[in-house]
Amino acid sequence: MRLTPLMTAALETALNRILYRDRSLKAARQRLAGKVLTLRLKELTQPLVLVFSEQQLDVLGDWQDTSDCVVTMRLATLPKLRDRQQLTGLIRSGELEVEGDLQVVQRFSALIDLAELDPAEYLAPWVGDIAAQSISQTAQHALQFLRSDFQRKQSYLGQALTEEWRVAPGALELAWFCEEVDAMDRSLDALTTRLAQLEAK
Repeated sequence: MRLTPLMTAALETALNRILYRDRSLKAARQRLAGKVLTLRLKELTQPLVLVFSEQQLDVLGDWQDTSDCVVTMRLATLPKLRDRQQLTGLIRSGELEVEGDLQVVQRFSALIDLAELDPAEYLAPWVGDIAAQSISQTAQHALQFLRSDFQRKQSYLGQALTEEWRVAPGALELAWFCEEVDAMDRSLDALTTRLAQLEAK
């Protein structure tokens, strides 16, 4: 997928609204002022470049200059950047590849973490406070329902595979099988040692 100027402009507007309207985020923004963060998303053909200044954030689809930090990841990993505690784990697991100044992505993660993402606040100017709050709560309930429904179906599928359909072994069966393989391996080692001793005589 290729980024269009319309997409980068929409993203820039949204990020500026979230990250640059709140005065309490000023200190976190100042730590990023003058820095350039390039996000290489594996699903996109071109990188997403974030150029930070004290007044605003510019989102570009094309950047010829060098970046302070280049982060390569999948689109699904992007929401995980909000939790700065997960950052080290994401790098260790290989979900996040960082080239350059690691502090830039750490500060960006901290800034996103501090920003309050309240959908009702952004809907209010268009539909009014009460309708925005109602839409936001309905969306949150729907999301919770979908998440719990997905977890329930995932649990059911796991039980069906191990218990009913017997496609995959259960955890106890797998542990027993591993112990049996280890016991067989030890017996084979003992037999090999005895045979070697007998041949030596």
